[in-house]
Amino acid sequence: MSIDFSRRSMLSGIGTGLLATPTLARRAHAQTIHPMHHRPTATSVIWLFMEGGPSACDTFDPKPELKKRAGQRPKQAIDVFFGSPGPLMPSSFFFAQHGQSGAWVSELFPAIAKQVDELAFVRSCWSESPNHGPSMFQMNTGFTRAGFPSVGAWVNHALGSTNPDLPGFVVFPNARGSKGGPANWSSGFLSGELQATPLRAGATPILNLRRPDGVSAKEQRSMLDLVGRINERHAASRPKDRRFEAQAKNLELAHRMQTAGADVANLAEEPSHIKKLYGLDNDVTRPYGEKLLMARRLVERGVRFVQAYCNDEWDSHNGLRDQHMKRAAETDVPVAGLLMDLKQRGLLDSTLVIWGGEFGRMPVSEQGDGRDHNPNGFLVWMAGGGIKAGASYGETDEIGFKAAVNPVSVHDLHATILHTLGLDHERVTVRHNGRDYRLTDVSGKVIRELLV
Repeated sequence: MSIDFSRRSMLSGIGTGLLATPTLARRAHAQTIHPMHHRPTATSVIWLFMEGGPSACDTFDPKPELKKRAGQRPKQAIDVFFGSPGPLMPSSFFFAQHGQSGAWVSELFPAIAKQVDELAFVRSCWSESPNHGPSMFQMNTGFTRAGFPSVGAWVNHALGSTNPDLPGFVVFPNARGSKGGPANWSSGFLSGELQATPLRAGATPILNLRRPDGVSAKEQRSMLDLVGRINERHAASRPKDRRFEAQAKNLELAHRMQTAGADVANLAEEPSHIKKLYGLDNDVTRPYGEKLLMARRLVERGVRFVQAYCNDEWDSHNGLRDQHMKRAAETDVPVAGLLMDLKQRGLLDSTLVIWGGEFGRMPVSEQGDGRDHNPNGFLVWMAGGGIKAGASYGETDEIGFKAAVNPVSVHDLHATILHTLGLDHERVTVRHNGRDYRLTDVSGKVIRELLV
């Protein structure tokens, strides 16, 4: 029985609470925290996951060669995921240079363009799969197949949460449902309480969080004490069952979140200018803006790792211009607002912000006005948390098909994320099925050129 199911069934029946006697409570509080390996530059991470694969040459990495050779066949062979590739297709978006860094930004992102000097672009990323599901798994867990711990779970395992009343790892999922589902933010073979706690934007971040109407605090306490005694006997007969202890920890956390979770979701207490900064005054930007405002409130309260998936996908096999305009309209203002808000609160220096998808898109056309999946070369940007503002690293080839200068693997990205948090990716390991596993498997190097 999964942790999610047991939590849901318990919450719907008796509300949340500490379903344990004092012995189980002490076990639920206990957590082995690994010492940091060096001085961290970040204490938390906010990953802005642009699911579906935004096109680099239409967003932050213009390719003049595509315009020169528009309609021509590429010189090199290009394998695409869906059928026959069309001719080279230039971007239909206007680009301009912005800030002191002179970084190129598409007209899609007028708000982010004003924050471009805070960003560091990684223009030469590559991954191993052209398929959404496996590529999502790799970007989140380091492996193209399901069953491995996600980045946030590894961070939670190594560092824990600095706030005992909130989870160390939180995810705001794609409203449509992400490819691969919860396996993208699971704890894999790590302990179950290290997986992400999914939250929703709005007044009820977790269903059934409040005590049921008609049940007093005394009545709830009585029910919880009874369940606690049953659980204590159950635990005593299964002293080596890690699943039970993980469930106990999750249930206790649910109890503590009755107050802390409601506080995080109370966006009404934010002043009107902050709500406007995140786009909460606009129906188009409000859904993602609420996620990012809650993300800021979470890291402000000590949550280590937050992932905020966009509410729809950038997947653009046809009608790319319209598709990318919609996704950018939904995310541009909230993302820029998050960066500005973190900076004005003094949180950007200690918060690593990451923007990107699971792969990019092809330089050739598909169905006339779309682009196919491209894992060979794509773009991610980072900000804050010890990252060198205004920097750029790596390049794809002249048409944006393949990483050509300083290629960056997914393991390299993960190694860099862990490094900012004070962790040596080669030393954060767990033995499983007879071998030592780590987030970066047997490769990965820190991108030191991007570090302050």
